[in-house]
Amino acid sequence: MDQANILIIGGGVIGCAIARAASARWQDVFLVEQFPRLGMATSTRNSGVNHSGIYYPKNSLKARLCVEGNRLTYEFCEKHNVPFRHCGKLVVAADSHEEPELTALKKRGEDNGVEGLRLVDAAEIRTREPHIKGTAALHVPSTGIVSAEELVHAYARVATNQGANLVTHAKVVSLEPSGNTIRVGLKIGGDADSQEEKIEARCVINAAGLYADEVAAMLGNHSWKIYPVRGEYCEVRGPRSSLINNLVYPLPHPDGLSLGVHFTKTLWGTFLLGPTATYVEGKDNYEKNRLPIAAFAQSAKTLLPEIEERDLQLGYTGLRPKLAGPTHKGGIVDFVIARDAKVPQAIHLVGMESPGLTAAPAVGNYVAQLVKQVLA
Repeated sequence: MDQANILIIGGGVIGCAIARAASARWQDVFLVEQFPRLGMATSTRNSGVNHSGIYYPKNSLKARLCVEGNRLTYEFCEKHNVPFRHCGKLVVAADSHEEPELTALKKRGEDNGVEGLRLVDAAEIRTREPHIKGTAALHVPSTGIVSAEELVHAYARVATNQGANLVTHAKVVSLEPSGNTIRVGLKIGGDADSQEEKIEARCVINAAGLYADEVAAMLGNHSWKIYPVRGEYCEVRGPRSSLINNLVYPLPHPDGLSLGVHFTKTLWGTFLLGPTATYVEGKDNYEKNRLPIAAFAQSAKTLLPEIEERDLQLGYTGLRPKLAGPTHKGGIVDFVIARDAKVPQAIHLVGMESPGLTAAPAVGNYVAQLVKQVLA
C-alpha cells in the first residue's frame, strides 16, 4: 500500500492552492481529482473576479481570507505569468432608495480592511462607464479579473515542481480511519480500464467542492449538506461589447444567494452578463431548463438600458456548492475549514463557493497550519 503524508481530495483551485502550500513544506503530497482535468467544475465556471472582501461579515473566514487572498492572487499572477487585469469595479445603486445600502457596504468593506473604497456620484459613473445608469456607486479599486483556468494550472504546476503528485481520473470510493492514518480507496482511470488502489495517508484534506459533503460522509460525518446552485451567463461579443469597460455590479441579494447579475469585461474583450442563481437538482445539472436570453436582457436593462436581446448569446453555466438551502433567509454563510471532530487526521473544506477563487492562496496557507497540527 502506498504511503503519503498528505492526500488532498479535489483538484479545483482550492485543492491545487493547498497542494502548492503543502508541498512547499512537506514531502509525499498527493492530490486526486475524479474528473479528467483539473479545475473542470466550479473553479473555472465563474466570472474570474479577484474579489476585494467588501461583502462578508466582519471576522468571518470569507472576509479574512478574501482580503488576504486578493493581494496574494495578484502577486502570484504577476510572478507566474497568469493573465489578469487589475481594473477595479463599481457597485451601482439603480436609484436613490438603494444608496443607503451602498453606504453600509462601504462600511462593511472598511471594517474588513478593504482599502480605497469611495462613494461616487452619477457623473463619475458616466465617466467610468458611459452606458451605465445609476444615481451613485461604490468604487472598489482592489477588484480585478484573472484567468481562472490558467490560475488553477499555475498552482498545480508549482505544486508539481515542488514534488507533489497530482492524479486525475482518480475518484475516492472509501475512507477508513486506521490508527493515526486514513486508508483512502481510489478508483483510478476511466470506467473501461479503472482499477482500485489504496493509499494510507497521515492527513486527508477534503477539498471536493460540490462533493465535499459526500466525502465527509465517508468518514461518518454528516454535519453538512451541499445544495448546488446554478449560475448562468450570457455573453456580448463584437462592437456591442464596448458598452462595458470593466466590472459593474448591482447591490447583492439580501438573502446571500448571490452578488447579483453583473457585467464582467473579459480578458478577451467581450463582456459577460451573469451569473444568475437557481437551486437545481443534481450536481451535474448544467444545462437542463436554462433561462431564456430575454430574461437576461430584461434584468440587465435596469443598469444598462441600451442592451437588447439581440446583443446576447447564451454562455456557459456553473454550479456553486451552497451550504444553505432554498429556505435559508439568514444572509451569507461562511466557509467551513476545520478538522474532523472524530477523525482528527481529516480536514474538511465545505461550502467553498465565491470568493473561493480569490481566497485560494490564503486558504492554502490557512490549511497548512491545520496540517501542521495533524502531523505534529
